[in-house]
Amino acid sequence: MLRVLAVDDEEPALGELLYLLRADPRVTTAEGAGDATAALRRIGRALESGPGGDEAIDVVFLDIHMPGLTGLDVARLLAGFARPPLVVFVTAHEGFALQAFDLKAVDYVLKPVRRERLAEAVRRVHELVHATAPTPTPAPAPAPAPEQIPVELGGVTRFVAVDDIAYVEAHGDYARLHTDHGSHLVRIPLSTLEERWADRGFVRIHRSHLVALGRVEELRLDGGATSVRVGATDLAVSRRHARHLRDLLMRRAGG
Repeated sequence: MLRVLAVDDEEPALGELLYLLRADPRVTTAEGAGDATAALRRIGRALESGPGGDEAIDVVFLDIHMPGLTGLDVARLLAGFARPPLVVFVTAHEGFALQAFDLKAVDYVLKPVRRERLAEAVRRVHELVHATAPTPTPAPAPAPAPEQIPVELGGVTRFVAVDDIAYVEAHGDYARLHTDHGSHLVRIPLSTLEERWADRGFVRIHRSHLVALGRVEELRLDGGATSVRVGATDLAVSRRHARHLRDLLMRRAGG
């Protein structure tokens, strides 16, 4: 059973969220806080109490836009503790999803909150709490999950593993992620993904494309033009990126 703290400065939204949480059979207690300060006081008591204590909290459902400290600020503070409660963001703004998952959020639920979508978030929390429940003897921490990026489709949040992405295509302030099983549009500029994923082997080859080096099957030179094959797709490489890309591919191949 889960012990939940919901945080939202809008009283009607907080009341609705608490109503839905309390109706879920996996939730044993659901408390509310109207701002970040009150939430941090309550979380402080939970941390002092410990995971098995009377004041313990398993998960915090956090709004992002609040006066004073935001939900993102609260999550950053919690990340500094050894065993903080899990975090689920509940917000009307989808543009903060990447920051939320950088902060190791379990889920990102968009308002207005639907009962079915909230139940899915509770399920994920329940599985994690059950998997990491304290045991009589210390156990090694679970291996970190593969990095994922959330994508919204028809009100449903899906999680695409970064390792499954072959290349990314720019669409203005958006980017389209191409995997072996389809593509997904996210509201993140290509330049942002280039910076975040540089250490994961993604390289800019053109103002419109970012590719995963490990997915490049061929490098072609044809009449001064350079291109790469990624799966069944041929992508042009701009002149300013061609030499750097070739050097990276050669080093990767040990040549």
